[in-house]
Amino acid sequence: DRQQKREFAQKMGMEYIVLKRKPAEGLEARSSSSIKADTCGLPTRLDLAGTWIDQPYVSRFAPGWALTISIEPTFEIRERCGLSTSTRNMIKKIWPYKLPDMEPEMLAKLVFCFENDPERKDGFISGAQDAVGICMPGLVRHWYDSRFWPLKFESCHDETTLKWLEDHICLMYMFPRRDGCSVVAGSPFVDSAADYTDSYRTKLTRRLADAAERCWNAIMARDLEAFAKAYGDSFEAQVTMFPSMLNEDVRNYMDRFSNMPGVLTMKLSGAGAGGYLALVVEDADAFCNSHPEAIRIKIRRKDA
Repeated sequence: DRQQKREFAQKMGMEYIVLKRKPAEGLEARSSSSIKADTCGLPTRLDLAGTWIDQPYVSRFAPGWALTISIEPTFEIRERCGLSTSTRNMIKKIWPYKLPDMEPEMLAKLVFCFENDPERKDGFISGAQDAVGICMPGLVRHWYDSRFWPLKFESCHDETTLKWLEDHICLMYMFPRRDGCSVVAGSPFVDSAADYTDSYRTKLTRRLADAAERCWNAIMARDLEAFAKAYGDSFEAQVTMFPSMLNEDVRNYMDRFSNMPGVLTMKLSGAGAGGYLALVVEDADAFCNSHPEAIRIKIRRKDA
């Protein structure tokens, strides 16, 4: 911070001088932000609805869609915050700066297979929505039915629709997921000691799948009220299925925004327990102008 530097210099009896940065003749002026952007231009993903359906232990009870958007790294993408940084970091091992120019679905499958090396020691299989959401541009929905890889895809690259989403979604950073936190603890889908029936699990999964279907339809119609309702319903279904997504700190953050003017609904990015709040707002420009800490998103286009 420039003011802190100036105060420190004054305290130490030094003169603080700010020099104008002038590039050598023939060279383009560049900011530190543009240099950082050039260092890693890998996109990330934001899940919109249907999160958890990409795990076979969920979709075996009912098939359904997961909805993701690939977003440009126009802001600091923080670790352990629900924006698929673990998958993004795996991609960096192969392509440190940008994704290769190849068929997006095949690229997503290559990333998924690379991340889920059969020699992995933890035995955990990362959900395919992360690789799909990063590698496939625009808005994509992917259908899961008892398998790790989706059986079908549908993509939307309509400029009016993508711009509409950008105008109604913004992010708010909270804090990273705590070390040692288990977002699956206490879930009816993983707690074998719990007294839950398969019919109950099926009911929960169908509720999630229905919300994701309605979310897609609302986006296609660019119906903001229906989109906010389905978006919120999907998140409520996720939290019912995996209650450890929420904790007291997250609830406190959500309470701050629940009745805030311009906010229609919200969800946690990724598996939750921290990270970013993904807000659906009436007007993203107006909201971000009123709340400088809010982050506008830029969806990666097909030909970007």
